[in-house]
Amino acid sequence: MDSSFTVLEQLTDLDPARVANLPQSTPITIRSVAIFSRSESETLIYVGTGGGKLILLSVNLSLPDSVQFVQLISISSRLIEVILVLPEIERVLVLSDGFLYLIDWQLSLPVKKLGFLKEVTAIARRFRSESANISSEIRENGNSSSEITEESAEPSSSDTHCISSSFAIAVMGKKLVVIEMILSDNNVNVHLKEMPAFDGVKAVGWVNESILIGNSNGYFLVSSETGKSNDIFTLPESSRNPKLKPLSKGEEVLLLVDNLGVVIDPQGQPKGGSLVFKCMPDAVCQLGSYLVVSGDRKLEIYRRNGECVQSVDVGKFGSSGLILGGDETGKGEMVAVATTSKVICYRKASVDEQIKALLKKSRYREAISLSVSLELDGEITKRTLSFVHAQVGFLLFFDLRFEEAVDHFLLSEEMDPSEVFPFIMQENRWSRLVSPNRYWALHPPPAPLEEVIDAALARIQNMVFLKRAGLDANLDEGFLLNLPSRADLLELAIRNIIRYLVASRNKELSPEVKEGVDTLLMYLYRALDLVPEMENLASSDNNCVVEELEVLLNNSGHLRTLAFLYGSKGMDSKSVSIWRHLARNYAATLRRETADHGTSNERKAAEEASKILQFSSDEDLVLEHLTWISDIDEDLAVTILISEKRTKQLSPENVLEAIDSRKVAIRQSYLQWLIEDQECDDPEYHTLYALSLARSALEEVAMGSYVTERAERSNGSLSEDCIDEVANDRYSVRERLQLFLQASDLYNPEELLEVVNDSELWLEKAILYRKMGQENIVLQILALKLEDSEAAEQYCAEIGRDDAYIQLLDLYLDPQNGREPMFTAAVRLLHNHGGSLDPLQVLEKLSPEMPLQLAADTILRMLRARVHHHRQGQIVHSMSRAINLDAKLTRMEERSRHVQLNDESMCDSCHARLGTKLFVMYPDNSVVCYRCYRNQGESPSTNGQFVKKNVSFRPGWLVTR
Repeated sequence: MDSSFTVLEQLTDLDPARVANLPQSTPITIRSVAIFSRSESETLIYVGTGGGKLILLSVNLSLPDSVQFVQLISISSRLIEVILVLPEIERVLVLSDGFLYLIDWQLSLPVKKLGFLKEVTAIARRFRSESANISSEIRENGNSSSEITEESAEPSSSDTHCISSSFAIAVMGKKLVVIEMILSDNNVNVHLKEMPAFDGVKAVGWVNESILIGNSNGYFLVSSETGKSNDIFTLPESSRNPKLKPLSKGEEVLLLVDNLGVVIDPQGQPKGGSLVFKCMPDAVCQLGSYLVVSGDRKLEIYRRNGECVQSVDVGKFGSSGLILGGDETGKGEMVAVATTSKVICYRKASVDEQIKALLKKSRYREAISLSVSLELDGEITKRTLSFVHAQVGFLLFFDLRFEEAVDHFLLSEEMDPSEVFPFIMQENRWSRLVSPNRYWALHPPPAPLEEVIDAALARIQNMVFLKRAGLDANLDEGFLLNLPSRADLLELAIRNIIRYLVASRNKELSPEVKEGVDTLLMYLYRALDLVPEMENLASSDNNCVVEELEVLLNNSGHLRTLAFLYGSKGMDSKSVSIWRHLARNYAATLRRETADHGTSNERKAAEEASKILQFSSDEDLVLEHLTWISDIDEDLAVTILISEKRTKQLSPENVLEAIDSRKVAIRQSYLQWLIEDQECDDPEYHTLYALSLARSALEEVAMGSYVTERAERSNGSLSEDCIDEVANDRYSVRERLQLFLQASDLYNPEELLEVVNDSELWLEKAILYRKMGQENIVLQILALKLEDSEAAEQYCAEIGRDDAYIQLLDLYLDPQNGREPMFTAAVRLLHNHGGSLDPLQVLEKLSPEMPLQLAADTILRMLRARVHHHRQGQIVHSMSRAINLDAKLTRMEERSRHVQLNDESMCDSCHARLGTKLFVMYPDNSVVCYRCYRNQGESPSTNGQFVKKNVSFRPGWLVTR
């Protein structure tokens, strides 16, 4: 037996005559064989002889040499050419001497001859592909039709109680006969339909609606519905007899041309590649995903890609031609090959054994290719294919081909990451998760990588020694020539296990396995000193077990990784403590872990600590580490204090107490956030913030004065950028102070005045005095210190009294302290607001020194405006008196209005005579009795007028409506 791997294994060889207890005086010659898999364990073998006998044998595939004789019957006196098993109707159709015979598959009922079919040269059963929707009835479009049953040869109508049916095609000369056999009440009704064909048909097949025939000229396709024919292709003159075989349960058809097999679909179109056989096939049958070809005293097994994977020599059983039989339903696991006197049964080896045979020979690619093909053909499940990938991966791993091994691990959906844990650490807390004996015992048990590499190198040395001794050592020359060193192999193994564990993190794993994956991944990162990967894993969402790693990382000096790990596990105190240690000793500690020294390493540590503290609600922890972070970067300290990411905010009292008094910017930023963002209304914090800003403003003013003096002493040689920077900072602080003093009403202005009273912060003083209601002082600062006339006048407008303008005018004209009068500002004030002031008071305030030409026009306009205002008042007063007089006159007229009634006067509402009754007269002169008035209440008058809603208006001599 020559084979790449074992597909067929011999089950038994038998002599049908001896099994059937036939006397030696009546030898038999085997001419045909058919197989039918009745169940998973029982297979029926039909053997047709040259003398017309049909022998039925039963084989149990699960037991060796379990052949049983079932039945022997005589069909005819001539040889049996073809045996067709029709499982749909539980019958067997036999061709012998040009006639067709129908019998039950147990050979227990009498044989029925279909006598109306004569000179039949070939038959074939119909295959129905799963994708085809085929009617079970044949419309009668042929030249003739007839029907017989097993009980009667007379024609009859179709049985309406049809259980199942089967179809076959028979070749009679130049005609094709479609045979429909319907099983009903254990009787078979046969319907026939004839259609024209070709002369010399030697091969026939039927798939769906396509009947395929072959003769010496070529292959043709005939429609079973219409009878129309089409050429598929012609045969060369030197070609042997045509043969065809339906495959894949009718999805494909194999057409033979000498030793070439052409695969077509049921429509006659080429499908896939052609198959080239080593010998001239006598017969072909399908066994699962393989093709079994008989010829030249041997069986050859081919994969669908054309590869011959096994060759079985059967010449020892006889020198005559081979007769091949297989289960045409596609469900069988056995084939039978017969010589003239013997039948040899072969069973398909289990797929596990086929794959293991390839793996034992280190033919890994072929094993995977075979597994993929079997999975596509439905012979193995996807889970089994995944298992094979894992098995191949382990074999490659122990062969030191780590990259290929991990590639197969990743293709295995069923492999659990815990199975590689022993390669990293033999004894660990996850050892019990590894499933023992999951594979085919083709590789050693997993061991630490060093042991695996040492054992493989020792094995390679032994193979080299054996090869030098002239023995077959199955040594991979290419791999041996490029064999890396032990250290390189160890690094390669670690990197590939890392690759597998990283990919496994995206799988759905149990919590324990997730812990093992991440923890051991950190071990491997540390082994190769992959610091960025370690830090990335530790700082991300991970399942590392801290207890397994903290001693390891601490001893190896990977403190940054340990700090990240503590932080990801919520151990904030330990994490921040490490960052503080690193910030203080960075030069000695961090250089081993990073080559980036371009920015401040201390700041990096502070930034990482701040990320943790921003989320922490542990007030003691935050305030404990605030000082060292603020020493590195005050902005980070502020970010920590004002963070809104924590669930509970810090106590302002404790925060302000913890802030170093020298960290003024931090205190101011925190107080500003507290007041503006948190809307704090505590007067104490408002006062503290204002005092802090005031002191900063005083310092900046003093700094500005110092810079100016330096510039003067250096004759202007001081840099302008320096002066501008100081000025900008000063203005920034002062602007913040001014805005806050104007916006807040909760600070204590007296305390602030004590700080700024002796300074040059005049605008700030004006705001404070304004808060205290010191109008005179505010006007003095605005008018005299700041000389801001517009602001002073605006403040007077806010006060809203004319005396404020008089007071401001007095300050302009008599500024005191030896200052010159501010006549221009005074004239502007009179020009803008003089019209509303008392001229007498203005004239009393005017200074004798004021030039007349400055004030003449203004005073004149003011007097004219005063006279105009006085006269307007007189006009309004006179008009008001006239309106009042007119109203009184109108009222008097209304009251003097009268109505004359007589004995005939009636109520305008009820139309009763008024007589001496009390009555009411409405403004519209309608008259009603008092009773109607009381009853109507708020109702309108008889003319529809509401007296209270529609007020009566009588125009006077001055005012009209």
